[in-house]
Amino acid sequence: MSDEPRILVVEDDLHAVQGLLSGLRRHGFDVSVVMDGAEAADRVLQGRFDLVVLDLMLPHRSGLEVLEALRGRDSTPVIVLSARTELGARLDSFRLGAVDYVAKPFFVEELVARIRARLALRETGPRRVVTIGDVLVDLDDRRATRDGVDLALTGHEFNVLSWLAERQDRAISRQELAEHALGGERITERTVDSHVSHLRAKLGDEGRRIETVWGIGYRLASVPR
Repeated sequence: MSDEPRILVVEDDLHAVQGLLSGLRRHGFDVSVVMDGAEAADRVLQGRFDLVVLDLMLPHRSGLEVLEALRGRDSTPVIVLSARTELGARLDSFRLGAVDYVAKPFFVEELVARIRARLALRETGPRRVVTIGDVLVDLDDRRATRDGVDLALTGHEFNVLSWLAERQDRAISRQELAEHALGGERITERTVDSHVSHLRAKLGDEGRRIETVWGIGYRLASVPR
């Protein structure tokens, strides 16, 4: 596996994509591209990216809508890269969780410097890690392991686990998991139960870590039974 920082570029202009791919790869980044706003949030949630570079003017779903979809569900830092220079767009981006804003036209070297500064800040800050018995949940890397073995969780499975992990020993309703961990749209209680079932199987759990709270939902026990 490459040690290069993984960057997701969300940009629909082919010329800009080509320039970003060339420039960022030349500076040692592992770069993936999404050209459709409708796919961007799902790609972030399902992948393990160190940072996202996000255009605001995208087909099917705007960059601001992508930020809204990610808010509270993923900790990956997002740098907005946009031709929109008005103050409102900048303020909306920061309100929705962007960590930086770069206006087009731009110098690749400046973008690289901002990316490196943000990655360095993330690396030097305290990591958010939750341990439950032999299971370790790294909330920053969006990675869960058991006895050092990666559990290979899907994006939705990790979202459910991380929501429970940050609220250990609290009973969390299925509705809360549907709204905050799974996005809320067309998510039924049966869907929540299905994700929990898959999580339990990967954890080798059998209800010892993720406990069923009858009439409410689930609780992640800090000390497995």
